[in-house]
Amino acid sequence: MQSEAAIRTPLILGHKTYHDLTHDIVAPIENKAPRGWYVLVTIAALIAAYGIGCILYLISKGIGVWGLNKTIDWAWDITNFVWWVGIGHAGTLISAVLLLFRQRWRMAINRSAEAMTIFAVMMAATFPGIHMGRIWMAYWVLPLPNQFGSLWVNFNSPLLWDVFAISTYFSVSVVFWYIGLIPDFATIRDRMTRPGMKKFYSILSFGWTGNAKAWTRFEEVSLVLAGLATPLVFSVHSVVSMDFATSLVPGWHSTIFPPYFVAGAIFSGFAMVQTLALVMRKVMHLEAYITRKHVEYMNIVIMVTGGIVAIAYATEFFIGWYSGVEYEAYAYMSVGAATGEYAWAFWALIICNIIVPLSLWSKKVRTSFFWAWAISIVINIGMWFERFDIIVLCLHKDYVPSSWTMFHPTWMDVGTFLGTLGIFFTLYLLFARFFPVIALNELKSILKMSGESYKQEAEHHHH
Repeated sequence: MQSEAAIRTPLILGHKTYHDLTHDIVAPIENKAPRGWYVLVTIAALIAAYGIGCILYLISKGIGVWGLNKTIDWAWDITNFVWWVGIGHAGTLISAVLLLFRQRWRMAINRSAEAMTIFAVMMAATFPGIHMGRIWMAYWVLPLPNQFGSLWVNFNSPLLWDVFAISTYFSVSVVFWYIGLIPDFATIRDRMTRPGMKKFYSILSFGWTGNAKAWTRFEEVSLVLAGLATPLVFSVHSVVSMDFATSLVPGWHSTIFPPYFVAGAIFSGFAMVQTLALVMRKVMHLEAYITRKHVEYMNIVIMVTGGIVAIAYATEFFIGWYSGVEYEAYAYMSVGAATGEYAWAFWALIICNIIVPLSLWSKKVRTSFFWAWAISIVINIGMWFERFDIIVLCLHKDYVPSSWTMFHPTWMDVGTFLGTLGIFFTLYLLFARFFPVIALNELKSILKMSGESYKQEAEHHHH
């Protein structure tokens, strides 16, 4: 009977034992990091330093150094905010939702996806902060007690719901990520020889012993947190979309926004996980753990969410025509369409988000490491343009023709964005150097089921 082996390819390649698994994943932490890591971290740190310089300059000079004007008061910065929040969605989806569905393939990528979530949300939170202009007043977004003067925030505003949604999302993600790390920190603690490092990891591991009771509790907590995190995946980006959808700007005032933003967020988030995982695979020599199968599964999720996004675009155009509201028709049918001043941004979105991902329907493309990586970058560029189109296209021609104007980004706009990319990659690379980039204790739990040598043994007994 061949059925058993033919159904599923192993998720862990090479004839790995439990010991090999620990060794491969802990190696970059115990020894010197691979050379590629030093190259990448240097580049990332330089870009990060440039970005921090831009942000400090912005805070000292004021928001006039961005390309904002009388009509367009949300532009490049809020585009980046929504883009980063979106990227932060894949981590919780991979960890929480796939944990609840008992998908074993998530185990090779969930750790880096969770780290990515945390760093992406940190980058996202930067933008509303520096967008305020007076960042030293930032604590005013919180509902403060009356001793501060009557500073109660407007609870009807989705901008305030955003503060709650994102801070909740951030804290739950951190807890979820950290709890998953505890057993792995203990594994590293037991292997470390240098006393300083041993102490460091033993503090981090909270005295984990790994007895049966500890594991039972660990699994219970993970399930509870996954159950809490799943609705957050949907609520956070729905709230972000309501920042737009509750306004009266034509092209924003749309009920389709919440589900469409959530699908777009997962779409771009999975693309970013793909980008990072494929680089890690090479730099950290994890070819045995991040396999073609993982890449294909990721691409299937990208295909599904990309399809939802394409349907959302189609719906928007249809409603723009069907509603008979001339403002909506104008926003979707003339300015947004192939002819306006922002035609390049519009077509960037259509090509990157709809046309290029269609190639993933070919099995050759979706199982190729190179093409998966290239397409993941294209999708993230496309999703950036989607946010840019929604914000700038809809604002630049509003109800008053006398104030119609174009938005031109300045070098500060670009610098701030590049800087957050630099900070993000620096943080991610530091994480990959000192923390296990793959959830090694979870991988051990599937080694018997999904490891290559065990698969063959099972097959052998079967005949």
